[in-house]
Amino acid sequence: MLKYFSRAVGTAVRYSTVTASSARALPLTRPALCSPSSATTRPFTRSLWMMNSNGASSGYRSKLLTSKGLNPSVSCGCEGLHTEGDKAFGDFLSDEIKEEKKIQKSTALPKMSGGWDILMNGTEVKLNRTISGEKVTVTFNVNNSIPPNFEEEPDQGQQKSAENEPEIVSTPNFVVEVTKQAAKHSLVFDCHYPEDEASRGEGEEESDIFAIREVSFQPEGDGDWKETSYTLNTDSLDWALYDHLMDFLADRGVDNTFADELMELSSAVEHQEYIKFLEDLSGFVKCS
Repeated sequence: MLKYFSRAVGTAVRYSTVTASSARALPLTRPALCSPSSATTRPFTRSLWMMNSNGASSGYRSKLLTSKGLNPSVSCGCEGLHTEGDKAFGDFLSDEIKEEKKIQKSTALPKMSGGWDILMNGTEVKLNRTISGEKVTVTFNVNNSIPPNFEEEPDQGQQKSAENEPEIVSTPNFVVEVTKQAAKHSLVFDCHYPEDEASRGEGEEESDIFAIREVSFQPEGDGDWKETSYTLNTDSLDWALYDHLMDFLADRGVDNTFADELMELSSAVEHQEYIKFLEDLSGFVKCS
């Protein structure tokens, strides 16, 4: 998640006092993704990246970028360096954390229908269920789950209102592992959300919102994908076989409804982890 910090600095520099002739705009916004039904969403541009000159944080930005020297303040006892820039950065983060919590719909994670148990391990999420003796496990990680956007930036001087901002939706890759009691290996599916399907809006033609990328037999419960096991890539796969594989997953509860709810869960987890990162960053900067 350190990329968020570098992205914030890159965005702030674009709005610094550099002249228009030397400034080069970089595509730092994200795509307008919309889940097919009711995935939890929030304003697309986080308040940390909104360059509103009237915002509460605009005064801090100039201090961060114009600081030319280290001006240590009174030591807090942590034996760390403290500068005026650190103080401005800390105040800026405090405001951003408050704004992110305002748009957080709930601190409780959404539930998954179908009797899935949810296990959390930092940014990794595991969903488990048992059907007629078969164990189905779905694993995903919210890191890097927000696709980049390369849409044109508004002209300088123009500002986007928060109401018109697209919404952030997390679309992580996920792995489905199906284990039978009598089998020596698990059948493992590597799945993802195609960009054209993830951005499909309401009213458009119904289709699968996720796709299978690869299929392989792997040792049960092994977290690492063994390259020595044959892996079936679906790029050049016969469509009849591919449809049977999709039906196989749907019969075990991994269908469009599941994929839609997974996006909602992932979006909530990603936002939760993002706020936690900002809080940890704030504590690190303030040495608290």
